Amino acid sequence: MSDHLIVIIAVIVAILLLIVGVIFFLRSNRTKRIKKILEKLEIEKNKIDSSPIVPELAKVESILNNEKLEAMYKEWRERLQDIKDTQIPKITDMILDTEYSLSQHSYKNTLCKLAKLEMEVYKVRTNSDFLLGEIKEITSSEERSREIITEFKVRFRNLHEKFQSTKSEYGAMTDVIQKQFEVISKRFEDFETIMDNNEYTEVNEIIQIISDLLKHMEIAIEEVPSIVLLAYNVLPKRMKEIEDVYHQMVKAGYPLDYLNVEYNIEEASKKIGDIIVRTRSLNLEESLFELKVLLDYFDSVFNDFEKEKAARADYENNNVSFRNKLNKISKVVEDIFTQLDDIKNVYNLSEEDIEVLKQIHQELSDLAYNYKVLIDHTSNNTFAYTKIVKELESLGLTLAKIEDKLNNSLDAIGSMRDDEARARQQLDEIKMILKESKMMMREYKLPYIPQPYYVELREAMSAIREIVKELDKKPITISVLNTRVDTARDLVLKLYTRTKDLLKVARFAELAIIYSNRYRSSYEGLNSKLNVSEQLFSRGEYQKSLELTISLLNKIEPGVYDKLVYLYGENQ
Repeated sequence: MSDHLIVIIAVIVAILLLIVGVIFFLRSNRTKRIKKILEKLEIEKNKIDSSPIVPELAKVESILNNEKLEAMYKEWRERLQDIKDTQIPKITDMILDTEYSLSQHSYKNTLCKLAKLEMEVYKVRTNSDFLLGEIKEITSSEERSREIITEFKVRFRNLHEKFQSTKSEYGAMTDVIQKQFEVISKRFEDFETIMDNNEYTEVNEIIQIISDLLKHMEIAIEEVPSIVLLAYNVLPKRMKEIEDVYHQMVKAGYPLDYLNVEYNIEEASKKIGDIIVRTRSLNLEESLFELKVLLDYFDSVFNDFEKEKAARADYENNNVSFRNKLNKISKVVEDIFTQLDDIKNVYNLSEEDIEVLKQIHQELSDLAYNYKVLIDHTSNNTFAYTKIVKELESLGLTLAKIEDKLNNSLDAIGSMRDDEARARQQLDEIKMILKESKMMMREYKLPYIPQPYYVELREAMSAIREIVKELDKKPITISVLNTRVDTARDLVLKLYTRTKDLLKVARFAELAIIYSNRYRSSYEGLNSKLNVSEQLFSRGEYQKSLELTISLLNKIEPGVYDKLVYLYGENQ
């Protein structure tokens, strides 16, 4: 056998040994874990078996004095016997069976049995604990119950002391509360009797009764004074005040039927009576809440009264203002419709403008009718003032919208009248400017007036005649009139400017020729050139004449232009 083969065999053997070792180790660990669980279950079984049920049953046996307790004692013994003789031995057998399966290395079967065993131990332990608890409910009843009753007595004394210190607040319910304290006191006596007779099965019931009575008494001590105060004092006074104010306001003309005050007072009286009856039997459920609801309601009625008073004052003030405004606007509209034909004849109103005026007239008529209906309802005391004020406010908003429409229409008509008046005023101003232009031209007596000037003069005069024609038309078209005025003003102003500029240049040219005369004989050729300048001046070519003369003078006297400007200014 070769060395290589020997090595391979050795490796395989080592691996097999390792696998076997691992399997043995895992099995050993699993076995240990299961054994530990079985040991714990064994201990748990022994605890159940040594549970202090027997001593507790012995205590019960010593206080047996009635059939009910004897029946309970018999049942408890039977249940204990079943635990001792049947349930615990069954656990023992299951432990042994599980250990046997484990010793056979049947782990799957062992785990299944172990799970069933754990469930059985849990069930038996629960049965044992529950049985012990039932028994202790009786054996520890006296100590536990007396602790509870001691606490109840402290609560009882505190409630009684509070009642005694505030006795006057309970009014007609004082005797009822006192009797209820006596009832509770009697229940304390019943408890002592039960304890003296060892009737422990009745203890829980009497404790529960006392607990309920104390809780109810705590509520009564807390709420009855408030119930008495509201039911006997506050609410009756409030209802009487409401009734008195209601009758005064109705007599003063306030429409208050919508409040149903008399009916609600009657129903509230019935409710208060019912609450008083229930309170006498200490049936306090919702009583205080219902009384507070009634108080809130009557407080709200007072608020409604105040709102009605404020609304009436607002109505009386607003009504006068509204009526005056309505009458004023109605008169304006009637005046417009009386003059509508004249206005249409004077001004070129559009069909849309006329339709708007008619619509305003109709809306105002409808508003006046609605206002009359409102006044009729007010005089008949049909609606509350709080509602009437809102209706009047609504009518006021409608009137404001109508007024806005009317103002827009009046602004349009007024604007036409203003435009006409402005056009006539501007016509006078334009004529005055044209007259000034003519006067300036006549004053200077130019040797020749250029033809373009006469063209502008005719255009300006024609534009003025167009204004006059437009003003004489019936109806007047304001937009056309304004256009005519603007055109005439522009042409006349242009003529006026042209006149001033023409005269200025002509005067300056004449001044330059006169000034240059001093040099005519001193400079050769100057005379003939100045003659040309004079000819230009005579033909109305004033700008050319001025430029030629200034050009000649500058050669003789440099800077002469500024000197001539100065001289021209002095001659103005």
